[in-house]
Amino acid sequence: MWDEEEIQEYLKVNLKATRYEHSLGVRDTAVKLAKIYGADEKKARIAGLVHDCAKYVPGDELISIASENDIAIDDVFMETPSLLHGAVAAVIAKNKMGVYDDDILSAITYHTTGKENMSLMEKIIYVADYIEPNRDFPGVDRIRKEALENLDTALLDSFNSTIKHVIDKKELLHLNTIRGRNYLISQYK
Repeated sequence: MWDEEEIQEYLKVNLKATRYEHSLGVRDTAVKLAKIYGADEKKARIAGLVHDCAKYVPGDELISIASENDIAIDDVFMETPSLLHGAVAAVIAKNKMGVYDDDILSAITYHTTGKENMSLMEKIIYVADYIEPNRDFPGVDRIRKEALENLDTALLDSFNSTIKHVIDKKELLHLNTIRGRNYLISQYK
């Protein structure tokens, strides 16, 4: 597996400077959450750093890479290929960077859409991506505080906020996000 310095060099070449800084913020936030919730800090560090490595891959290339790697491409992914950047980032992490840990790869894959019954690492990366220090939008400070006390509540609020944002933009919602939200709600009834 590439060391962190090699990963950072790859990201510097393949990401815009602001997205690179975002990736560092997600890395640091993921480590902080891993410490709080007893997850593997090294895994959180790598997943947080790598999660957006495919962010600027063009849509047709995302679809092509996903197809070549047997990633299911539904109608929402076809309409909004940028949602595939998480799954393709996991392919890059594995095939180029030598990351073979399933927890890391799954957290990278689902950081964009979420999913039903998320693992602890998947939750950490999803929430870390949402609340890292460079993010600035209404409600983010409240979710940051929540994340320190209850990861599931922070995840649910992240889903809710994302869904509202996508609806306001009149874009398609991925079913994984809806299923992830519904699963969390059903767990608290």
